[in-house]
Amino acid sequence: MFQFFQIRWSPSEVLFQLGSFGLHYYSLMFVIAFGIGYKIVEKYFVEEGVSKDYLEPLFVYMVLSTLLGARLGEVFFYSWDYYQNHFLEILLPIRENINGTILGFIKGYEFTGFRGLASHGAGIGIITGIILFQFKHKLKSTLWIFDRLTVVVTLGGVFIRLGNFINSEIVVKYTGSDFGIIFENRGETLPRHPAQLYESFGYLILFLFLRQLYKKVNHKPGYLLGVFLSGIFSIRFIVEYVKESQGGFETYMPMFSTGQWLSIPFIISGLFLIYNSKLKNPKNTLR
Repeated sequence: MFQFFQIRWSPSEVLFQLGSFGLHYYSLMFVIAFGIGYKIVEKYFVEEGVSKDYLEPLFVYMVLSTLLGARLGEVFFYSWDYYQNHFLEILLPIRENINGTILGFIKGYEFTGFRGLASHGAGIGIITGIILFQFKHKLKSTLWIFDRLTVVVTLGGVFIRLGNFINSEIVVKYTGSDFGIIFENRGETLPRHPAQLYESFGYLILFLFLRQLYKKVNHKPGYLLGVFLSGIFSIRFIVEYVKESQGGFETYMPMFSTGQWLSIPFIISGLFLIYNSKLKNPKNTLR
């Protein structure tokens, strides 16, 4: 139900349900992101004369490293107090539920889909995965791969944050006005900031910008990666100001939130890559 700049938000988290299995919108957003990303990278490979034989193994490395890194990031950066007593839930899309049943005979658990993922962990996972991919397949240079993946990873962030919004995930601050989202699935009665949409929109703008940079600028390796890292994690840093605490080590370092502390090294690395690229190639030229 809509009021003036206010939305009462209470959608179902599941697209459809078959017995104990359900397709969650959050999981669907990952599928869409990876699917579109595959097609974009395929287009880049064709345009630049790169063999498609590299495409499928690169895709496998990307999917596994993204999910594994994001999951471990959530576990160790934000929720170790919980997962140290629930090891089975770290890598499996299930959660302990005394009334739950999976496949009709596994009692005490419910299927949740892949939830509880951290973007900083995903970043670390992708970096690790691409280095491992390059070690085995020797596709041009590692920075060359990263530069082309920045566009698709940013677009993926757009869809993932939409999934967070549908799930009413990420607790954000009250707006203190009539503006905002009332997350009724969480039992809310007052409007909060739609931080998930703020991030999603910011990532969309960054995606369009990176896409244009890739098309028009003959840049040195690492330049697009630098713009991506400094851009996407600056957006994350800013939006953190309207989020409630998500736990983690901010308890011991209260100047910033855990998400902001984790963003700072990525931002600095991005600025360094931009500077280093311009230093080596001061006159970036149009294609």
